[in-house]
Amino acid sequence: GYCMRSLKDLPANLLRCVKYSKLDLTDPASFRDLSKPIAVQDETKVQKYREKYDYMDHEYRNVEPSERMHHWTPYHYGSHYSNAGIVLHFLVRVMPYTTLFLDFQDHNFDIPDRTFHNVHTTWKLASSLSSSDVKELIPEFYFLPEFLLNNEGFAFGVRQDEHVVHDVQLPPWANNNARTFILKHREALESEYVSQHLHLWIDLIFGWKQTGQAAKDSVNV
Repeated sequence: GYCMRSLKDLPANLLRCVKYSKLDLTDPASFRDLSKPIAVQDETKVQKYREKYDYMDHEYRNVEPSERMHHWTPYHYGSHYSNAGIVLHFLVRVMPYTTLFLDFQDHNFDIPDRTFHNVHTTWKLASSLSSSDVKELIPEFYFLPEFLLNNEGFAFGVRQDEHVVHDVQLPPWANNNARTFILKHREALESEYVSQHLHLWIDLIFGWKQTGQAAKDSVNV
């Protein structure tokens, strides 16, 4: 559990084919591009983030040096891929993280449409649809099926489409089984493709592409 490590520990968000009925872990198309940040898996988004960075860089350079401490330095993303709030967002169904989440949210659950409810929706938001949601996954996606199930019967409310938020909706290839989902995720983590490409993701998150020109070129600031 997170009592033994930071609330910000994370593994990679690996799979892109979350909407498919079958999962082929021998097909590279089943996986995200591990050389790119999660927010730019959709190639059409790259230019938007580059333009945002260039605009902020131009504004920053036009500020008097003595005033720069009061201005944001340029960046691609205004949020982070991992923080305590993201971890609690994913673990809201599991005690004691439910209690921590409620403390974090002024003793209320989040609005139903923002509650973690669907794996495919989570992927689409982080990889293409949202400019503020760039989260990676947490370790529990690879070993703890219980965090996907509302075994405690918490009342998370009803979304705008009139669906009650209960267990997390899983990809078709998981056959509505949380254990199957976790086992397949573990298989993906141990697959040949990930073994050959995971170092690229490590460069972005923990390595030489975190800062400087390499981070800028990789759309990773």
